[in-house]
Amino acid sequence: MIYGGLLYFSQVKKQLPIGIFDSGIGGLTVASALRKELPNESIIYYGDTVHLPYGEKPSKSVREYALGISKFLVDYPCKAIVIACNTASAVAFDFVRETHPDVPIFNVIDPVVNAINPAEKAVIGVIGTRTTIRSAVYEKKLRARYPEMEVHSMATPLLAHMIEEGFFQNKISETVLHKYLADPLLNKVDQLILGCTHYPLIEGEIRAFYGDRVRVLNSAELVAKSVKTSVVDLGLASDQHDLLDHFLVSEYTKSFEQSARFFFGEAIHLESRNIW
Repeated sequence: MIYGGLLYFSQVKKQLPIGIFDSGIGGLTVASALRKELPNESIIYYGDTVHLPYGEKPSKSVREYALGISKFLVDYPCKAIVIACNTASAVAFDFVRETHPDVPIFNVIDPVVNAINPAEKAVIGVIGTRTTIRSAVYEKKLRARYPEMEVHSMATPLLAHMIEEGFFQNKISETVLHKYLADPLLNKVDQLILGCTHYPLIEGEIRAFYGDRVRVLNSAELVAKSVKTSVVDLGLASDQHDLLDHFLVSEYTKSFEQSARFFFGEAIHLESRNIW
């Protein structure tokens, strides 16, 4: 009887959604990639638009936001949580994991670090928000594996703001992006980490700037593949076909709704849910 109860609980848990959160639209790139990798999984996405962007906030504040949202998603309930934000992953991942030891918690940094090609004399570039770059999380993780690796990190704070306002794939984004990428710090990189989940939205422009000489690492795709592997290995993969995706924001913004519809179609239901 106990075995039957555990089996039933296991089956129910498998059908629970995967929770994903970010301060704004950036994490939608991860959610969209996850949908392609795990088409039978329902997604609950929380965009903390009241506090966006996290990249300009103090680390202590970002930890409080991440802990608040993760509790909300665990209580929802969700069977796993993806912190779809580099800033929150850098400063809050360990805190969230320790607070919810029974729920698989995923960050967006480790899958990218794991994908780096440690070629001899490789020069790695990292672009991200001020808080992510200030944390030096990529440098620390890369040099823990490859002590001699050369890593050049640069804050690109205007990019997330620009993307949140819908300014990408146009002359404005091209001008701002080229200003950053032409910086001498990024001149000799062989591999470039997009250290913000907003940046896959301008990946095409970044690739056009560098041509074939730089390998650009798309964090959204790498994270989605890593989460898929873990969910399957943990026996949590769903076999359902009636998906129920739910998109919540702490404060409604038109740009978020437009971006969500861009990734997931007109059928999305966007709900304002201020948990603060």
